[in-house]
Amino acid sequence: MASGQGNIPEEVIESVLARHDIVDTVGKVVHLSKQGKYLWGLCPFHSEKTPSFTVTPERGVFHCFGCGMGGNAIKFRMEIEGLSFPEAVRIMAEESDIPVPEGTGGVISPPDPERDRLIQAYELSAKFYHFLLKNTEYGTAAMDYLRSRGFSGKMIDQFQIGYAPDRWDTLLQFLDKRSFNLVEMEKGGLLSARGEGKGYIDRFRGRVIFPIANRTGKVVAFAGRILGDGQPKYLNSPESRLFNKSRILYNLHQSKASIRKTRQIVLFEGYGDVISAWEAGVHNGVATMGTSLTEGHVALMKSLGDEIVLAYDGDKAGQAAAMKAIPMLEDNGLRVKVAVLPSGLDPDEFISRHGGELFKEQVIDSAVSSIKFKLIYLKKNHILLEEDGKIAYVKEALEIIASLHSSTEREVYLREIASELELSYDSLKQDCNLLRASMQKNLPEGDNNDKRWNNGRHKKGQVQAPTLLPAYHVAERRLLSWMIQDPDAAAYVGERLGEEFNIDDHAAIAAYLYAYYAQGKPPGISRFLSSLQDDRLEKTATAISMMDTPPDWNTQVLDDCIREVRKYPVQRGMEQKREEMIQAEKSGDFLRAAQIASEIIALERQ
Repeated sequence: MASGQGNIPEEVIESVLARHDIVDTVGKVVHLSKQGKYLWGLCPFHSEKTPSFTVTPERGVFHCFGCGMGGNAIKFRMEIEGLSFPEAVRIMAEESDIPVPEGTGGVISPPDPERDRLIQAYELSAKFYHFLLKNTEYGTAAMDYLRSRGFSGKMIDQFQIGYAPDRWDTLLQFLDKRSFNLVEMEKGGLLSARGEGKGYIDRFRGRVIFPIANRTGKVVAFAGRILGDGQPKYLNSPESRLFNKSRILYNLHQSKASIRKTRQIVLFEGYGDVISAWEAGVHNGVATMGTSLTEGHVALMKSLGDEIVLAYDGDKAGQAAAMKAIPMLEDNGLRVKVAVLPSGLDPDEFISRHGGELFKEQVIDSAVSSIKFKLIYLKKNHILLEEDGKIAYVKEALEIIASLHSSTEREVYLREIASELELSYDSLKQDCNLLRASMQKNLPEGDNNDKRWNNGRHKKGQVQAPTLLPAYHVAERRLLSWMIQDPDAAAYVGERLGEEFNIDDHAAIAAYLYAYYAQGKPPGISRFLSSLQDDRLEKTATAISMMDTPPDWNTQVLDDCIREVRKYPVQRGMEQKREEMIQAEKSGDFLRAAQIASEIIALERQ
């Protein structure tokens, strides 16, 4: 398991898994379709067009045959939201009103000192940069810049905004004096390696610093905005074990309480927009990390809310980004509205000019439907005073309206266009109906707008055939599959084979299973996964649990598998001996070759 701090009692983990059904948990993020005993969908952890992601309800696990990711409901939340094991359990317990007692006892997450040191370094660095901004001459120009942007002292404190002086070693000395490992600090993105020779320098220099926190509020990265001219305008921390910009949203830790109440998320493009909007009373705002919207962001938002309000910049680039984001969000089952800003203004600038109250009323609360926004966007691309422009606009607008399922919605938009352009509503309706008939006729067989995979429509595809494994490998997996299902099978294998599996991961899983059953715990892959302490072992154990091994077993089938497992090292030894014999014969040492031959015969008898 991924690491974290704190003790989680076993009864809490049991209750969390009991209350958070795997289908419901995954279904909030992935559109699942039943085929046979599995539910299938497109994997949220890697890009794919053919579904290879499965959920097995009776076992309480998910598994992707494409990327190998797998685990129980807790693991899914950990990966989607970037949480440690204790963080995920506590959040899921809170959602189900399960009390989590403080104190000792229970399951302790495995220690991860390097990760903990890196988090500590980021937390201290954020405080250090904040202090430099507010209390030193270095920060004077940065403070003037922030004040000119309309950032109040209260917001600067709440969002812990700081300043990195335009020097090479300010943070370097700060971290070095506190005995942090500089190799780890460079690896974690706080420092950069010198271009020439050995040593390190500050990664952020001459920049206003915006700390980026994970969902639980721990600082895991920085975004630095340069003062004045210079490139890049924004510099983010690099990807690290703490920070994946495709799966993290700025300000989520502060906005999640409001999001939970409203089930609505306001998505901004920039940090400044989020901060200004917060002061204006918009407390459910988040932003992407200087990157376009990703499937990871969408999956994270879907796990938190039902409706997204896109509050992108009012310029062409912002509107184009909104047009690109709409299908991504809607194909994942989220309702989308778009906040329409005056041309050229971003939310931060609107608030500076017109105030927070008008921003909340006229921009956020007045956000239009995605269809309305698409029509507004289209309208700007055509000169409606000219006949050709009017015809082209109507043609493109009808394609958008015809795709709507609701006849009432279609009527509203058609009447609006008819009135605006002084056209016949009946003619528009007739053209729209003809277009709908044509669109439905051209849909692939069995495909319709009601049934979509989680990030677009796809034809049912076949999972690529797995690579054939050696006999001993298959035997080890079959043994572990029975052991996961039945403690008696585990006891039988334990007495006769113990941990003498040929594959290290299999031996480790067997050892965990013996310890798991020794504590009197019941069989079941979902519960067992919570006792593992290694991400790779979780994936392997989940994959093994997905095997079509019959639940019934007898000592004969177990013995056959054990024999196959034990046979492999003997066979490998024989192969090595044969190679040694050939080498001895080539070198003319026939006595040695004869001795090896007798050893091979002994191994064959064995």
